[in-house]
Amino acid sequence: MSGFPGGTAVSIVTVYDWPTIDDQAGGSPHLHTASTEGYVVTRGTGAVETLSGDGFERRELARGTVLWFTPGTVHRLINGSGDLELTVVMQNAGIPEAGDAVLTYPFATLNDPEAYAAVTAAPAAPGLSEDERGEAARRRRDLAVEGYLELRERVEAEGAKAMEPLWSAAASLVSERVDTWRKLWENGPKAQVETTGGHLTALAQADPAHLCDAHVSDAGNPAHRWGMCGRLEAWDLRP
Repeated sequence: MSGFPGGTAVSIVTVYDWPTIDDQAGGSPHLHTASTEGYVVTRGTGAVETLSGDGFERRELARGTVLWFTPGTVHRLINGSGDLELTVVMQNAGIPEAGDAVLTYPFATLNDPEAYAAVTAAPAAPGLSEDERGEAARRRRDLAVEGYLELRERVEAEGAKAMEPLWSAAASLVSERVDTWRKLWENGPKAQVETTGGHLTALAQADPAHLCDAHVSDAGNPAHRWGMCGRLEAWDLRP
């Protein structure tokens, strides 16, 4: 078995403390199309707002809070104390990094793939200073919050059916990436599950052969970048 346990990815997010147009500091609202995401709060206080099949919900966050949400759930982190920090566990290591997330921009941007890509990738553009990358990440966040607030108003008025245009737009944006994602899944999470099945078969026969391959792996130092929700420390944990 190779790769981090369960074919998952782990990162540390220090949530942005930039104020927003509705006077709440925080990150960029977005959803994932193929992966479940989990939060473990390690510092500070705040909240996560979600839009899903359950409608609009707000859950308070404090050290020790653990929660997770399935694909299609729009989530927006709110930094209440100014120092909110999370450990994030993502299903399907490699797939989120390959474009699984879709941000909640206004529909004029969501329905224009070129415009969507330009705004989303702006913080990673070559040749920018760190200050310029931060400014681009903030503009991206502000546009996602603008679309999110419009969507939240519709969900509160109409219920979960108001989410359907966003889900359709998200599926269209990522559809051409699925062949790449399938290979990542086959080489990561699926391979780990099948390896465990082989181990169980061997152990049922008192065969210890795989135990003789025991070893320890080290992910090394994390990469630092301007994430959607905050400053991100992330490791490449793919096999």
